[in-house]
Amino acid sequence: MAGQSRKWMILVATIWIQAFTGTNFDFSEYSSALKSVLNISQVQLNYLATANDMGKVFGWSSGLALMYLPLSLVIFIASAMGFVGYGLQWLAINNIITLPYSLVNSSPSTLSFFPPFSIMFFLLCLLSGCSICWFNTVCFVLCIRNFPVNRPLALSLTVSFNGVSAALYTLAANSIDPSSDALYLLLNALVPFLTSLAALVPILRQPPLDSLSRSPDTARRNSVIFLVLNFLAIFTGIYLLLFGSSTSDEATSRLYFGGAIMLLISPLCIPGIIYARDWFHNAIHSSFRMEESGFILVHVDDLELHKELLTRQNSALSLSNGDGHSLLSENGSQREKTSDVGCHKMLGQDQLAMLGEEHTAAVVVQRLDFWLYYVAYFFGGTIGLVYSNNLGQIAQSLGLSSSTSTLVTLYSSFSFFGRLLSAVPDYIRNKFYFARTGWLAIALVPTPVAFILLTASDSVAVLKTGTALIGLSSGFIFAAAVAVTSELFGPNSVSVNHNILITNIPIGSLLYGFLAAVIYDANAYSVPGDLMADSLVCMGRKCYFWTFVWWGGISALGLASSVLLFLRTKHAYDRFERHRISAQSMS
Repeated sequence: MAGQSRKWMILVATIWIQAFTGTNFDFSEYSSALKSVLNISQVQLNYLATANDMGKVFGWSSGLALMYLPLSLVIFIASAMGFVGYGLQWLAINNIITLPYSLVNSSPSTLSFFPPFSIMFFLLCLLSGCSICWFNTVCFVLCIRNFPVNRPLALSLTVSFNGVSAALYTLAANSIDPSSDALYLLLNALVPFLTSLAALVPILRQPPLDSLSRSPDTARRNSVIFLVLNFLAIFTGIYLLLFGSSTSDEATSRLYFGGAIMLLISPLCIPGIIYARDWFHNAIHSSFRMEESGFILVHVDDLELHKELLTRQNSALSLSNGDGHSLLSENGSQREKTSDVGCHKMLGQDQLAMLGEEHTAAVVVQRLDFWLYYVAYFFGGTIGLVYSNNLGQIAQSLGLSSSTSTLVTLYSSFSFFGRLLSAVPDYIRNKFYFARTGWLAIALVPTPVAFILLTASDSVAVLKTGTALIGLSSGFIFAAAVAVTSELFGPNSVSVNHNILITNIPIGSLLYGFLAAVIYDANAYSVPGDLMADSLVCMGRKCYFWTFVWWGGISALGLASSVLLFLRTKHAYDRFERHRISAQSMS
């Protein structure tokens, strides 16, 4: 009884961690101040943004730490890295401590790969980015351990809250000092550290694994609770969208921020309700027999996946005889018996034979499906992240510096909605089944559409619409990626394979950001600076026009790659669904 309520306490703690540790999403709020204080060019500022995202490259270190250290210590190390990384940046920007701002005395227009700004700032940004990756790994482990049969729902819900971090920090900053951009760095240092301390209590009281029920009935009851939590999350997102970037006075902003905190605390009622329900059932209602409800929200992916893996040999035989396909390779790759040409031959080559088959890192990098998936993520979701990093300069170039907080909140809120939407396929699969890779392709459509709009007009309405579309698209991709990786390349290998996948984020942050920065600096001019030299500022539509053209074309390639991935994996998803239905009818 206590174990069931404790696992929901773990979920609430994970929501808190995710909500307050997406600190890389508010980079654009203080990037202009950082650029001015360090007296650096847009290209050099891009290196700092890349360092924030380079924590993904070291994602494997968090998994390695969990192999040898207790989870509570890992989360403390993660919060300490963020505290030091962001804290020292805040101290330096406010001239409380001195860091060597420049390694050499050269013009800020230098475009060398090793820019003449402080290496210390680059390393501090890198350390901060690592802390985010460690927090995410801790949250994944908590969800997987405590919700073994509702893993996709737990992951999609908790990961969704990572998208509201920027909106929460904007509210917090406005309630303290709206005029201070450097305040975001202080909040980024303190808030995750304090949140980690609060989350340690339920983490240290995790229920034993043998107390967690894995029955289908438990999965169905849990899915109802997840549905309630998703509705609460939607309400939280709408609240932050309406009030997250309010330009009201500090007192009103404090009220709005207090309301947001109350919404984040409200899921705490779930563990209490679960405990009271179980007590009532065991103490009072045990003599009554309740008929099973026919209302089924979602079937358990992992449960059915496990059944399919256990029946692999029988499934392979039946497919060879009935479907006209055979499994010829040791990887489980699928070959067409008939000779096809052109597009059909490409779609059938080295095709996945079934979902959930484990792929080691050495095998996964040899799969064409993995690289189609990698390109779709690289050309789609990663561009959305780089766009959010540049929102500060985009708004400034269009004379909308005062609207930066509004744009960041808009991106954050719609990214949150996109993450929540990634759970929809699990809820509607009994009414309408569609391969998850197909949903991924649909989710990529808004990104090229947004960039087409941004190249066509520089109006405020188009800027807000484009920002919302990009946030919605990238949020879906970020949240759905874990489930897609698990289904395509095996649930037990997801920690390694997903870390390989997200190496595209720092690479894209560097390349896409460098492209935008070069175009920006090429159209910039000098204005009086605060320190030794003048700073470069670009004003007008020309600053990002060609960047949007390039990004739009690249995102269209990502969409094409995702469509190919869907066509190649559709057969495996359809086969999996047929097997799930037959297993359900036999049980």
